[in-house]
Amino acid sequence: MAKELRKQQALEYHSKGRPGKIEVIPTKEAKTQRDLSLAYSPGVAEPCKEIAENIEEVYKYTAKGNLVAVITNGTAVLGLGDIGPEASKPVMEGKGVLFKIFADIDVFDIEINEKDPEKFVQIVKALEPTFGGINLEDIKAPECFYIEKKLKEEMNIPVMHDDQHGTAIISAAALLNALQVQKKKIEKVRFVVNGAGAAAMACIQLYESLGAKHENFLVFDRKGVLHKGRTDLENFKLKFANAKDEISLDDAMKDADVFIGLSIGNVVTPQMVKSMAKNPIVFAMANPDPEITYEAATKARKDVIMATGRSDYPNQVNNVLGFPYIFRGALDVRAMHINEEMKLAAVKALAALAKSPVPDMVNMAYNEQNILFGPNYIIPKPVDPRLLETVAPAVAKAAMESGVAKFPILDWEAYKNDLNKRLGLDNQVLRILGNKARRDPRRIVFADADNARILKAASIVYDEGIGYPILLGDEAKIKKLAADNGLEIDHIPIIDQRGEAMEEKRNYYGDLLFKKRQRKGLNAYEAKKVMRDRNYFGCMMVETGDADAMISGLSKNYPDTIRPAIHTIGTEDGVKNIAGMYMILTKKGPLFLADTTVSFNPTAEELADITILAAREVSAFNIVPRIAMLSYSNFGSSNSPEARLVAEARKIVKQKMPSLIVDGEMQASLAFNQEILKENYPFSELIGQDANTLIFPNLAAGNVTYNLLKELGTGDAVGPILMGLKKPVHILQLGSSVRSIINMAIIAVVDAQQKCKISPVDIVKKSSWWKRSKKNNKEI
Repeated sequence: MAKELRKQQALEYHSKGRPGKIEVIPTKEAKTQRDLSLAYSPGVAEPCKEIAENIEEVYKYTAKGNLVAVITNGTAVLGLGDIGPEASKPVMEGKGVLFKIFADIDVFDIEINEKDPEKFVQIVKALEPTFGGINLEDIKAPECFYIEKKLKEEMNIPVMHDDQHGTAIISAAALLNALQVQKKKIEKVRFVVNGAGAAAMACIQLYESLGAKHENFLVFDRKGVLHKGRTDLENFKLKFANAKDEISLDDAMKDADVFIGLSIGNVVTPQMVKSMAKNPIVFAMANPDPEITYEAATKARKDVIMATGRSDYPNQVNNVLGFPYIFRGALDVRAMHINEEMKLAAVKALAALAKSPVPDMVNMAYNEQNILFGPNYIIPKPVDPRLLETVAPAVAKAAMESGVAKFPILDWEAYKNDLNKRLGLDNQVLRILGNKARRDPRRIVFADADNARILKAASIVYDEGIGYPILLGDEAKIKKLAADNGLEIDHIPIIDQRGEAMEEKRNYYGDLLFKKRQRKGLNAYEAKKVMRDRNYFGCMMVETGDADAMISGLSKNYPDTIRPAIHTIGTEDGVKNIAGMYMILTKKGPLFLADTTVSFNPTAEELADITILAAREVSAFNIVPRIAMLSYSNFGSSNSPEARLVAEARKIVKQKMPSLIVDGEMQASLAFNQEILKENYPFSELIGQDANTLIFPNLAAGNVTYNLLKELGTGDAVGPILMGLKKPVHILQLGSSVRSIINMAIIAVVDAQQKCKISPVDIVKKSSWWKRSKKNNKEI
């Protein structure tokens, strides 16, 4: 009996769950001797025996079902060509990151030092026991065609060469929608394809699967149009040699309906676009420079629909819209292949998604009020959180219907919910906010600029286009610190608030502060003197519009940072007290904690105000707040003054904001335990979804909880985010990392966008401190 129990325990320890009912498996314990005996010898023998008896059990007891190999030989890396397997490794590692971020798929990148196609095939084929799928990457044509075809024939796991099919799938979805907008039929339109590599061939074949006529394609490579009279054509190009004779790209473009560019930049002229048929479609997908720029094409023709491979223009054809979700769907039904039906299902799912209402989170990321299907939106945005739950199920269903799925999904709604749990649907919030910040960067004062981490973060903030840093402090000291750390900051303004050059500005700021505080214990001399303090000076920059946000606190405690902000900027209308909130990025999604920094022992009215401030801030991130007001009591189980205070605060909140999802008083565990909540408190507003915002009864509880979560590695922390000020001032936690500072900069920029509706151009024109960038030789 004991032996059977140990066997069962060992099998449960190694179980990874099964496709179709996805479980996000937590990391297994390995702390005790018992844990180690289950993880390895002797316990590990039990799953080995199960797999030996039934090979399909490998999916249950190992990571195979969620593991993809990204494999290359480095012969066609980006636009760099044959740079070898070692030099290709950064690209493969990056691909692995995208798999994980967008679809929670684990990846091993494998760089193979072998150019012989047959030997390459044999090497990859031998890896089948380890992986659930194979993503071929950056292998040159024509070898890539043979390699993929042979591997699909000889392996019983999904294999896809993304360079071919990824571009084909995404561009095909965009093409279907562009044709609909332009009121054209795919079987009637004439195509000009510039580029005859693997991606171009795959595009043509997929377009033909959607109804395009083979004879309607004119294809060009580097030497000209493909026609049967050419003696230099490789075999894989011959079937696309439709031209009767030599013809220039210029002539081919006349009256063409669709241009597909998969070649090099700037080979298409505005005149060529002008010569195209009515309502033309131009997909200029060369990177980083398209075959024709967006500006040139849209200027040449007002009726053109334009797509590129770039993120800074509408209609980006980006492979990340495809491969993570295609493999997700294929893995989850244990598909033996990725076939034409699955690719077409992905095409149609992407095309349909672009026609459905766009979530507010996506609108926010692109600074749009309401993105609508039309000429400038024919393909979903890469940050759209619906992609996983839309494309993966479509691919999985197509695999089942086409007979290549070994493990069918029976409950599709449950499957979609499980997909969203994999990543924590709301956990894209920081990526969304970063995107939003980059689209409308603002000026950020870094008050603690004589710190290496601040300088590193400021440099990254500038280089990544998140914001325009302004550094406060001694210029010589800051420049030396930057040089010692190998940082280029010549393009970032440095202001020494204590220097003679700033005396006039200090006096001006001091006069303004004196007017604000003259009847609150501050005299004129002190008002000017205090402007030597970097926090007062920085806050006045924000208050007067010389900057848009300030970040401080790395070298000073909270009161020394908060006090200047309250004195110079003040609170928003109707707000009596400010509060601090942290955002913890957990596997289940972001968790917001308040108040963690300001209010020691709030009254019921103050706690209600903190709750309302937190609700507004969470809503600003396009997340619906679900608030638990915490105590040691559950809904009146204790009649203590502390418990009654929280209950009274919740009552006040509901009077002011009746529609807000908020409940309490309750213990913290109850906020995340739906089973106990339903069984014992069926009236709770939090039934159905766990809380995402926790309101603590006092500062001690909030601050202790935050620090515990942070140190235990529960998730990345962002904050504290100060709430209630008229203009953005945010505080850094003591010892903040460079990444934490950058995250706070993102929050500050987005906060400034909401509180200061001035365009970036106007901001630059207003600022007297912006210098000409020595690094980029352009005005910031």
